[in-house]
Amino acid sequence: MTDGTEVEVAARETSRQRVVEAAADLLAREGRDAVTTRAVAAAAGVQAPAIYRWFGDKDGLLEAVAEYGYATFLAAKHADTRPQDPVEDLGTGWDLAVEFGLANPELYALMYGEPKRGTNSAAFQAGMRILLGRIHRLATSGRLRVDEDLAASLIHATARGAVLTWLSLPDDRRDPALLTAMREAMISAVTLDKPAVRDPGPAGAARALRALLPEQTTLSDAEQRLLGEWLDRLTTDRHKDC
Repeated sequence: MTDGTEVEVAARETSRQRVVEAAADLLAREGRDAVTTRAVAAAAGVQAPAIYRWFGDKDGLLEAVAEYGYATFLAAKHADTRPQDPVEDLGTGWDLAVEFGLANPELYALMYGEPKRGTNSAAFQAGMRILLGRIHRLATSGRLRVDEDLAASLIHATARGAVLTWLSLPDDRRDPALLTAMREAMISAVTLDKPAVRDPGPAGAARALRALLPEQTTLSDAEQRLLGEWLDRLTTDRHKDC
């Protein structure tokens, strides 16, 4: 038998979710100014004081709506863990993020219009893990031009900037060429036309780095010799496994 407390908690969570969805619907249809506690309470069929109990204030409610947006976007993402072309997969993911923003302008502006809003939410972090997975596959394929953290920042910044810039423009100045140019600029900034190493995996990367080691001037002679030994071991171990 279900405990009465569990029923009460489930009912409260259902009502809370109904409030969030009602606020998101008002936001989409009428804009942010329409999301008042009175209007949301009426739309959700609850008393206004309940909103203050569950969310604290209007800002707390908007934070919950932003979290709802991240979860909605996350549900639309498709994480292909073994794409045929990791560069194409990156472009597809960028397109999906931009398309979500253009289809949900008011929600997107709430989610990304303030620098730190929602960055600690579980759904936002899950979405970032999908992006980082795409970037790591680029790195292991030898196609990543910059380090993984910088790539993540560039990809996120260009998608966010593309959508917010598009939404700020009057209709007669919204040229799709803007989105295409930003997408191609992002891909050029973070990827290489050809793999940086011939063979995938640690051995190929070690071989490429070993070949360039004599040209570097940062390491001391002792450090260079030690690194050379490690790189030689990586390439030798590959041949032992074959």
